[in-house]
Amino acid sequence: MAVPPTYADLGKSARDVFTKGYGFGLIKLDLKTKSENGLEFTSTGSANTETSKVTGSLETKYKWVEHGLTFTEKWNTDNTLGTEITIEDQLTKGLKLTFDSSFSPNTGKKGGKIKTGYKCEHINVGCDVNYDINGTAIHGAAVVGYEGWLAGYQMTFEAGRNRITQSNFAVGYKTDEFQLHTNVNDGTEFGGSIYQKVNDELETAVNLAWTAGNSNTRFGIAAKYQIDPDASFSAKVNNSSLVGLGYTQTLKPGIKLTLSALLDGKNINAGGHRLGLGLEFQA
Repeated sequence: MAVPPTYADLGKSARDVFTKGYGFGLIKLDLKTKSENGLEFTSTGSANTETSKVTGSLETKYKWVEHGLTFTEKWNTDNTLGTEITIEDQLTKGLKLTFDSSFSPNTGKKGGKIKTGYKCEHINVGCDVNYDINGTAIHGAAVVGYEGWLAGYQMTFEAGRNRITQSNFAVGYKTDEFQLHTNVNDGTEFGGSIYQKVNDELETAVNLAWTAGNSNTRFGIAAKYQIDPDASFSAKVNNSSLVGLGYTQTLKPGIKLTLSALLDGKNINAGGHRLGLGLEFQA
């Protein structure tokens, strides 16, 4: 293992099996294009079938590769504007600096973040400083890895309250075909996941979580099967008897269709099941 993942990406493979390929209760449209000069446009729109709320976002990104710079502009239907400038591997190899700002014209709310990250063999560390109306918060994280074993720590310090408000630990083991992840959040939330790539077509995952002082354990299993290069099927179930099904089909190069359904196994005949439809265009 050359460089370990960031703390946020620990256990990501298992989470992806549980989350990707589903869009319950949403009708979603994604459009991604890239111009000849390297300018990328991403627009997303979705409608919630239960609340009828429609949301959308627009993002433009330009990469100045020779200088390691990335410029990103964002807008969403909440009328929040965002600007992000990232410089990577320029001051020193492995160092990434990001300056992120947001502004809402309707409310006048402003926010800013300075993000730093450094990665090298066996180490991945990051520190973000977040400025907003609630004050200043410092988020720090570090992950070390050796021969497949991973250990990480994540914390948040709020300057206005002069105390640490978040303290999380994680330990895991990772290979190309198998991943084990365990975590403790604030000493009260416990979780774990297992990911296994059975073969080139089948991926499986198991997760569980519980809270101190509560006897209820949350448990789920999920699988993704690649039917052929253009189609895949996903399924998951948890201990509340909620069954999720997803089917993704590449209709033609650059056009992808996703169908999903969430079924209540305890009330199959009662209705209230949630369906989802997604369509992605990429050019």
